Amino acid sequence: MNKTFFASAIGAVILASGISSSASAQERLFDEVRIGVSGSIQSKSTFEKGAFPSATVFFDPFDQRHAQSFMDHMLRPRVHVGAIVSTAGEASQVFAGFTWTAPITDKIFVDLGFGGAFNNGNLDKPNDGPKVGCHALFHESLGLGYNITNNWRVLATVEHSSNANLCDYNAGLSYAGIAVGYKF
Repeated sequence: MNKTFFASAIGAVILASGISSSASAQERLFDEVRIGVSGSIQSKSTFEKGAFPSATVFFDPFDQRHAQSFMDHMLRPRVHVGAIVSTAGEASQVFAGFTWTAPITDKIFVDLGFGGAFNNGNLDKPNDGPKVGCHALFHESLGLGYNITNNWRVLATVEHSSNANLCDYNAGLSYAGIAVGYKF
């Protein structure tokens, strides 16, 4: 995978958000689009330089929007697809999976995501960033968010991708950052 692929993925997410904004509420294709930026939170030899812009699109096929109870929210995850791109030639990745969103108050919520990712990271070269071991990884995310309005939200995020020791090396990729989301 190369930088052009990941740049194309970000472009597709942004284009899709524009297409979705023209759809009526009843014909909503996307539930939310998020744009963010993060930095590596790895230590010393596994630290990745640069910023990591990201874009994620959320779909709501299980109608989480109308969930009432906490259990109802847990039984209705949203589907997400996104990308994280390195600005310094480090590992970039595309990912997809499920996100469970639980409201804490009317304004504050928690997101928990799980799925898979493909990356272009270092598989086994010494002194060249984290050794991820394989290109297919598990991807987990956690976000603490605040609803500014019914449509706009801001989140503090933490994301991690690793192979769960299924490959020879497993340094993983870990980031913390901020994101702005728009719910349709």
